[in-house]
Amino acid sequence: MSQPPLLQVKGLHKSYSVPVLTDFGFDLEHGEVHALIGSNGAGKSTFARVLCGLTPPDRGEIRMDGRLFAPRSKREAEHAGVAMVMQELNLIGTLTVAENIFLNRLPRRAGFVRFAGLSQEARAALARVGLGDLNPATPAGALGVGEQQLVEIAGALATNCRLLILDEPTAALTDPEIERLFENIRRLQGEGVGIIYISHRMDEIRRIADRVTVLRDGRGVATHKAAETTPAAMVREMVGHDLPERQAARGRAAGEPVLRVAHLRAGDRVQDVSFQVHRGEILGLAGLIGSGRTETLRAIFGADRKESGDIYVGAAAEPVVIREPADAVRAGIGMVPEDRKQDGLLLAQSVRANTTLATLPRHSRAGGWVNTGSETRSTAALCQRLAVRCASLEQAVNELSGGNQQKVVIGRWLAPDCRVLLFDEPTRGIDVEAKDTVYRLLHDLAADGKAVVFVSSELLELMAVCDRILVMSAGRIAAEFRPGEWTQEKITQAAFSGYLNRPPRR
Repeated sequence: MSQPPLLQVKGLHKSYSVPVLTDFGFDLEHGEVHALIGSNGAGKSTFARVLCGLTPPDRGEIRMDGRLFAPRSKREAEHAGVAMVMQELNLIGTLTVAENIFLNRLPRRAGFVRFAGLSQEARAALARVGLGDLNPATPAGALGVGEQQLVEIAGALATNCRLLILDEPTAALTDPEIERLFENIRRLQGEGVGIIYISHRMDEIRRIADRVTVLRDGRGVATHKAAETTPAAMVREMVGHDLPERQAARGRAAGEPVLRVAHLRAGDRVQDVSFQVHRGEILGLAGLIGSGRTETLRAIFGADRKESGDIYVGAAAEPVVIREPADAVRAGIGMVPEDRKQDGLLLAQSVRANTTLATLPRHSRAGGWVNTGSETRSTAALCQRLAVRCASLEQAVNELSGGNQQKVVIGRWLAPDCRVLLFDEPTRGIDVEAKDTVYRLLHDLAADGKAVVFVSSELLELMAVCDRILVMSAGRIAAEFRPGEWTQEKITQAAFSGYLNRPPRR
């Protein structure tokens, strides 16, 4: 008798205010990587949450190894061998890295945690994902988003799981970290672990997946062998039509400098950084996780305190004084942060309230009362421009998909008409259609004379969008490339250059 599939799903339904999953079917073999793709809001994350016991389905049948599977909690799912790395990070910032990795299975003796054993096991788990030099006693909240993502992956790989769900696992990772993750995935395949791989990155899917299932509006549209389909065909099935071709970034003539950064220092990760961005230019910032890209943008925007250095906006001979983000906004600088949920959104508030946060005085009446009519008109125009999908402008932002949440954050900084816009991983975890919207917006902003700084972990993305790329390594600018000069190999070599012969962190 043949072995039943590791996972078999039939007729799965789930609704909130609207249907999210409708008659969805799916199966996964032992040792298989089965990719699940679809636009933001298609139902991918909801399906993963059902499998993990975090969300009960309305109806449908799920079987593991031929036996009915209906976890009522995350703990029940974990006991059955289901582990998940979610797109939205779930680390507890006040606990150490080691405690987060082994949160539900801390090594104990006589009821007490064996901290020496915990540290040793955590170091081994971190080494598997390329963080062997990270001190396991570091508070998780002190890490950047990319490092936090790797810590979550380390925790999942340290379990004896039978079914591993990876939801956008590479969204914050650079190429070397992705290669290390793929090595671990192949190891797990050899051990018979089934893997559901949720991603918007078509090139990754064709490299790592055996099969791919396309979700659109909560329904399974098609299932293919990954080697027998193409990115264009998958995108067409995801969105229901072909995406228009993007115009290349070449041919823009940059104007005078709009943002000048001189000898900026902030903590361990920003060491004597100097650069300038011109009017009508998209400047890319590349680098490894922890290279200082995010910290540089946060120091410019006043979200982190700088220790020294000057920031000039426009033709001013004197630097602007930026002690907090409000000072940056007054100087004409806006920022879309890397972690939209923690730093960019008021999750319980409406789309309208989130979109107009940076322009409240414009929508205020005498006495400080907010003119909701003015807010609504402004928000409606921005949502139309960015194709934000929402039930209404009063819908809470935490009910939107990740891509639409990102569009709300971006829309907030279009309203003030900032001269300088800092985008930190603006396409992280969003689908190909939403990415296309962001790319077109960046080009439109440059065409309007804005100075744009664009941080991304995807080298191909930077090379397709930017007019110039700076590479950061170990807190410094390691290289500068222009079109025709850059290659993935050159950028990667520059990204590693600052770490050669550098002692590991303790």
